[in-house]
Amino acid sequence: MLFFGFEMLLVLGLPGIATKLIYFGNLPDIIFGQKIVGGINHTTLMAIPFFVLAAELMARGSIARQLTELVKAMIGHHRGGLGLTTVVAAAAFGSVSGSAPATVAALGRILYPELKRDGYRDTMALGLIVSSAEVALLIPPSITLIIYAWLTGTSVASLFAAGLVVGLFLALAFGVYVVVDAYRNGREARPPMPWSGRLRVVGRSIWALGLPVVLLGGIYGGIFTPTEAAAMSVVYALLVELVVYRELNFGDIRRIATSAAITTATIFVLLAMGSIVAYFITLAQLPATVIEFLHHIDANWIVFLLIVNLLFLVAGMFVDPNSTLLILVPALYPVALTYGIDPIHFGIIVCLNTCIGMITPPFGLDIFVASSTLNEPVAKIISGVWPFIAVNLITLAVVTYLPDLSMFLPRLLAQ
Repeated sequence: MLFFGFEMLLVLGLPGIATKLIYFGNLPDIIFGQKIVGGINHTTLMAIPFFVLAAELMARGSIARQLTELVKAMIGHHRGGLGLTTVVAAAAFGSVSGSAPATVAALGRILYPELKRDGYRDTMALGLIVSSAEVALLIPPSITLIIYAWLTGTSVASLFAAGLVVGLFLALAFGVYVVVDAYRNGREARPPMPWSGRLRVVGRSIWALGLPVVLLGGIYGGIFTPTEAAAMSVVYALLVELVVYRELNFGDIRRIATSAAITTATIFVLLAMGSIVAYFITLAQLPATVIEFLHHIDANWIVFLLIVNLLFLVAGMFVDPNSTLLILVPALYPVALTYGIDPIHFGIIVCLNTCIGMITPPFGLDIFVASSTLNEPVAKIISGVWPFIAVNLITLAVVTYLPDLSMFLPRLLAQ
């Protein structure tokens, strides 16, 4: 069905119906309604519509631009400074949006023209924007980590702590590549902005900076749950964009809310269909079959995680990130537990694989978002992401086989 171009709603739903009819005919048909509704009737998932709306507000308002200007004022004068600005701005915007496509759309409009004026090749500029946006899926608040937490019952706050560390590590890896590219292409450093100018930029962006402080401080300070923090992010973004920066009016808010509602509905329809798939995966005892196969070939945890990475990388080439999670996590998560792999570490591996899938041809979602937003051909964007995919794979190997990188901050917070 996927090969012939069916919508993911049907790709997930119809095989579930067929499985029930062929293998579990004695089950009542009402089971479908129960799993569709019950699967998404979870308080953790309430964070998703709030974060989606907040991301739309910030992308179309001033918060994204103010964060970008601040980063540029602080580090833009270094060699490769505009490339570094792109990476750091993506991390900053990711810390308030949790959405990679929103990051591509918001920062692409701002930074792509500047990168070209600064002498960056089109392919390098496009690859940098599309790839840097991945960091938004790791740095909290991450919608991907929220979905993984819902699927596995893992603590959202602990996943956010691990995602923060790995997200910054990935941003650092991208930054190193940008600096190497700057030296290789002879880009020179520029005079820094005077501190008086920097202070003016800080003053203009202080309201934009307040949002990550409210979100992360509230979550880790025990003031908000992640869902409450998501609701607060919408209230904060509305107040800042309407009252402080005054970039949006109520007509804009209505259009933004409509767009966010469509995005949210798409996510939740897939989650509902994925609940059926997960249910029949459990009934068919697929995890037990996988465990038996791995024991048969004497696979240890190292081999298992290699198989996990390969499965997610291949799936990411053809299936959207949320559907990949819904199909693979219910089957692989119980197996990971039998190998003694921490659920938080496994979640970060899954999330990083999902990030890579967002930029992997032929169907990487962020590639198409960039193409439509920046009016550039898909082929040009694909040619620009390959070096960043290589950086991603190196980072994935480090994260996979050095669990302490993911785990040290959650362990520290648990003390």
